[in-house]
Amino acid sequence: MNLALKALLITLPLLLVAKEATVEQLFNVVTVKVKKETIAQRIKNYGYVTMDESRVYDISPRFGGYVVKLQADKIYKKVKKGEPLLSVYSPEVFKAKEEYLNAAKYVKQRKDKAMLRSAKLKLELLGITNKEIQELVKQNRASTNTTIFSPIDGYVFFKGVNRGSAFNAKQKLFEIVNLDEVWVEAKLFEESRADLSDTKNYELSFKGIKKIYKTDKKLLYPRLDPKVATLTLRLRVDNASHQLFPGMYARVISLKDEKTQLTLPTTAVIRKDAKYYVFMVGEFEGEYEPLEVHVKIIDANTYAVLDALKEGDEVVNNALFMMDSDAQINSLY
Repeated sequence: MNLALKALLITLPLLLVAKEATVEQLFNVVTVKVKKETIAQRIKNYGYVTMDESRVYDISPRFGGYVVKLQADKIYKKVKKGEPLLSVYSPEVFKAKEEYLNAAKYVKQRKDKAMLRSAKLKLELLGITNKEIQELVKQNRASTNTTIFSPIDGYVFFKGVNRGSAFNAKQKLFEIVNLDEVWVEAKLFEESRADLSDTKNYELSFKGIKKIYKTDKKLLYPRLDPKVATLTLRLRVDNASHQLFPGMYARVISLKDEKTQLTLPTTAVIRKDAKYYVFMVGEFEGEYEPLEVHVKIIDANTYAVLDALKEGDEVVNNALFMMDSDAQINSLY
């Protein structure tokens, strides 16, 4: 056999295999559907988490006394509503308890309930709970100690007493802060104020937290910081999981001019002669037809589709230069 012919017969199967692989790769077309999405202009600002002032509670007894037992003995301790914070001895409260018991005994003999009501009101004005007053009647004995309970769920952000401490009436013993909701305060330049009327929703992200927080509850403080010429925008954020703490740094994204639009990835649109085209999936498998569309850039990865397509339409999402070449060869443009 001729050596040249023999070499051709040996290499021909390899060429055929290579050709088949290339053809298979050329027709490995990926498609994508037109989607309807809510799109907005995203304006970035920065801020920090602060406590919600309406969720801060000071424990300031209306009487003086001495700390006997301290349950809330650590700063930032988490406490529940109704949980005891400390037990105290107060001569003023102890005297009021005895007066109430004496009034109760007197009422049994004289049926004068006005005296009993007056004695009870005195205890209530001192901040003694109705539960403790009922226990006083049940035991028929004045306890020397009085327990102060937490009025809310929260954290001890301030502790002003220790075991054995003396305190005066009106003295602040604890500050309890509920963090179920927090504020994020963002700084804005004056010229950004005009954008607020077109901005309803905000997205907030924090270092080390994957969750993106969303809110539409905002308040612009009616005061400008003259030193840096900035306004403060306050956003109320749900924090039921207690992942956010005061002082945390926040990235704030303002979603301006939110609109529902048809979208496609930029990889599905080809620009040719100052026009934009997509390749629609045809009726038969492997059939694609170029279609001129009008689009608007939303970001580096997304186009808004303005016409020619509807939600659910399927177009080619890769190898558009190959589709373009084939369309030119077949005079489809």
